[in-house]
Amino acid sequence: MAEPVPDWPGRMVGSVHVRSTSDQRGQREQAVFVHGLAGSATNWTDLMDELKDTVTGHALDLPGAGFSPAPADGDYTVAGHARAVTELMEHTGPAHLFGNSLGGAIAVRVAATRPDLVRSLTLVSPALPDLLPRYGPVRVAAAAVPVLGEWVASRLRLVPAEHRINASVAMVWANTSAVHPVRLRDAIDELRRRDDLPYSGEAMIRSARGIVAEYFRRGEDNLWRQAAKVKAPTLIVHGKHDRLVRPAMAAKAYRTFPQVRLVLLPTAGHVAMMEMPQVVAAEARRLIRETRLGNAPLAS
Repeated sequence: MAEPVPDWPGRMVGSVHVRSTSDQRGQREQAVFVHGLAGSATNWTDLMDELKDTVTGHALDLPGAGFSPAPADGDYTVAGHARAVTELMEHTGPAHLFGNSLGGAIAVRVAATRPDLVRSLTLVSPALPDLLPRYGPVRVAAAAVPVLGEWVASRLRLVPAEHRINASVAMVWANTSAVHPVRLRDAIDELRRRDDLPYSGEAMIRSARGIVAEYFRRGEDNLWRQAAKVKAPTLIVHGKHDRLVRPAMAAKAYRTFPQVRLVLLPTAGHVAMMEMPQVVAAEARRLIRETRLGNAPLAS
């Protein structure tokens, strides 16, 4: 395997840590990338590299994740995370918004409530409400239960970082042998670093509670209702080997978003932007090009 792209440099922007590609001439459009539960900005490293000549990318660590500190108000809800993304986009200006899993749910909230900031929306296996979740989300729901969640987190910390990372990779990747050894080593080192942070367990548990709460939300703030209000051209990318989000949810998303293209990847899992960044980048470039021309995406 060739050596992977190094992680993009990061800095604090407001209350969150952000990794950005460079744009020395300041002429490219902007893009913002939002990771999923237990992820970080580095989940987007390879896709950002593929798109660096098309957009200037900014991947944030959500509050309490990666190198971002815990939120001052302790708010780990989807709405709280959406405020952090909105604040970043107010800094970058209108941008093409990307989200994976929990980050996809957050991105939908941002696109529905701040259409002025979102040029296009690309969602990779978004964690939109599903009352028949798969095994992985059931585990998330269990971790979100008061007391039980804290107990699970405390027990998990006793499991070697290597075992936890291998289990996570097996859950979200379709083909674990495709993970570069350097990426695996970096993920293990990062988990060990986070184990020493006093708020890491709380950030995970309360973020999990935040997404579980969305599954039962009613009214206009329900994420499916918000999806129907999204004005930005939308791309849904879903791996057919996704063990966390059911393929039926991709079909429902296709029926819900007003301007949408659905791309099903037969050999990808839950993190297609990490598994096959070239393919996802090609679809994203197509959407960005159509957005510039004012063309709505068509089914494919």
